[in-house]
Amino acid sequence: MAMASRGLETEIDRLYQLPLAEFTAARNALAKQTGGSEAARIKGLTKPPLTAWAVNQLYWQHGDVWNDLIAAAENARKVHRAVLAGRSADVRAAGKVHEEAVERALKTTLALLAKEDHPATDATRHAVATTLRSLPGAEPPGRLTGALQPAGFEMLSGLPIAAGPSRAPRPAPEPPASKKSAAAPEPKVDAKALTKARHDAASTARALRDAETAARREEFERVRTEREEKRAEEAVDKARDAVARAEAELESAQRAVQEARQARKAAAKRASDAQETLVDARDRAEAAATALTTLEGGRR
Repeated sequence: MAMASRGLETEIDRLYQLPLAEFTAARNALAKQTGGSEAARIKGLTKPPLTAWAVNQLYWQHGDVWNDLIAAAENARKVHRAVLAGRSADVRAAGKVHEEAVERALKTTLALLAKEDHPATDATRHAVATTLRSLPGAEPPGRLTGALQPAGFEMLSGLPIAAGPSRAPRPAPEPPASKKSAAAPEPKVDAKALTKARHDAASTARALRDAETAARREEFERVRTEREEKRAEEAVDKARDAVARAEAELESAQRAVQEARQARKAAAKRASDAQETLVDARDRAEAAATALTTLEGGRR
């Protein structure tokens, strides 16, 4: 029977959490276990290269670092969109926050590589940094199958671009001073309020991703514990069968011992009877021999 959809997705997530060297064997085993129409899809899952695998481990093992990185990246994109749409936004501040998040994620990812005895060459470090800077990508988080490249301005394609200032018309004659009305001042943007709103938005986005990550991990743990419980129950059943077989073998052995004991007693009695018969036969033989000797001596 094909594996349930939710359980299958959890098992796929587990593939991308395994050590890189174990991916292919575990994937093939999962495809064989799954069977049905899903087997081909599982068999076709691509083994990630080292860079993608390392970034996947950042997602699975350090959700807080991952969430901060994604929140900073999305905020930076919002700021760029706002600027292209003609609104005021602090591009430099958003970019700085994003770069700080990338640097923190890079250090954490390189530490994961070192922990798994994967040497971080300059090329690996560069590929990891580029991939982190390009997140979020099109693939599901935690399941990257290749290094990413920055999308550049392509990620902003399709957005309305604010028109530049047109040439000002020739000014009309000013009215008399008595009739000229003061122009209303343009409203100023509260920089502190805007920064706080961005911070709150990033915080709520992180909280949402933390909750999603926790939910996925708890679902994975639930499936894992169910599998362990099933294995334990099967082990108990096997142990009970072994005990039943051992008890049957013990009972059979006890019967054999009893039968052998009875046979030994019977044989001992027969041997004793035969010994008595032998003694009696010897006595009779000696008596007969004595009588014969006596008779033969009388004839002489």
